[in-house]
Amino acid sequence: MNTENTSVSRPSTNPSRGVSGWWRALAILLMIVLLLAWAASASMMTQLQAQIGHLQTRLIDIPQVRHVAVLLDDKQKPAMLVTHNPKEGMLLVQRLNEVREGREDSMQVWAIRGEQAPRSLGVIESKYQTLQLPVTDADLLDMTEIAISAENKGGVPAGAGPSLPWLFKGWWVVKSI
Repeated sequence: MNTENTSVSRPSTNPSRGVSGWWRALAILLMIVLLLAWAASASMMTQLQAQIGHLQTRLIDIPQVRHVAVLLDDKQKPAMLVTHNPKEGMLLVQRLNEVREGREDSMQVWAIRGEQAPRSLGVIESKYQTLQLPVTDADLLDMTEIAISAENKGGVPAGAGPSLPWLFKGWWVVKSI
């Protein structure tokens, strides 16, 4: 038998067990990206909460109109827009036409409750396009219509009724919120 002493060279089966530098750099880069994303989302959440708080504060400050009436003239055309802001206790009257009081007369606002006698809500003393009249919730209780009459300068004396016919009149509507 011929035995030759041949040596076969085998590759080394002991590869390096360390992690490549590229993988380490990638892991560090991904960790930095995750930290930046977390910081950005935390900042955005804080900003969002601040905006929500600001808007809630503004919503409280904005007048909440609960009642509205469009007063019509004798030709059934809009003459006045009347709204009520219960927070401030004001009736906001906005002119929609060019009718103004004369030198010797005033326009007086009346609450109408079915068959009961009309109750005065105040006298329009301003010639501006929009004005406010102070009212209480009791003044508006069970009111179905609102009207305006032309009266002598300063309005009618307390307890007296309006001059008829009505100058403007409209239904008092409860607005859904």
